[in-house]
Amino acid sequence: MPNRSSTLSRAARTALSAALALGCAGVLAQAQEADLGEALVSQVREMASSARAAEGPARTRMQIEVGRLDPRLRLAPCEQVQPYLPAGFRAWGRTRVGLRCVRGPVAWNVYVPLQVKVFGPALVASHALSAGQRVTEGDLVQAEVDLAEDNSPALRDASAAVGRNLSRAVMAGASVRESFLRARQWFVAGETVSLVAQGAGFAVQGSGQAMSAGLEGASVRVRTESGRIVSGVAVGERRVEVPL
Repeated sequence: MPNRSSTLSRAARTALSAALALGCAGVLAQAQEADLGEALVSQVREMASSARAAEGPARTRMQIEVGRLDPRLRLAPCEQVQPYLPAGFRAWGRTRVGLRCVRGPVAWNVYVPLQVKVFGPALVASHALSAGQRVTEGDLVQAEVDLAEDNSPALRDASAAVGRNLSRAVMAGASVRESFLRARQWFVAGETVSLVAQGAGFAVQGSGQAMSAGLEGASVRVRTESGRIVSGVAVGERRVEVPL
């Protein structure tokens, strides 16, 4: 599937809304109906599918589950129901599509819940992994997963996980997410580390003693051999990068 803009154009939104309106104008006229009706369900699914197609990503397939309106709702009859995509709408995971009455005795606005599943290749646990375990290549295999089932991105590159420790247990066959991994610790407080300051066309190197543990990407203070304290970012094994 080709990548396209994640934001639907105004024309696309208008076309989708018009198509959905054809199927829903009569369905919601029954105020006590909690079920959407098959015609409206099909239109809602088509709207979400079109939005998903506009977002990508490539090499994925989609499954959309349309929910039910709150059974406690008591909607007034409506001659014209206008569907729309709420602000910030994204066809991903748990989301919703709006329906509003634009011609009727009472103006109302409701939301239809959706579950958008987006299946694509990612890394899963080859066997049950325990919290605190250091990940190895043998712990991971490629499989098709629902990329949208968790807010944290699914890992697709093993190098992003190998050597890191898990913050939580992962069941066999479950996708490994970025949030499941602890940041790498490149050194401990008191270790001698290399200091690197880079600029345009030059680099200055030195060494010093770390004053705290060096977690990947985190700020750390280092006491240089001259006794000066500098701040930098832990970027590798006993290595700190000092911004200029």
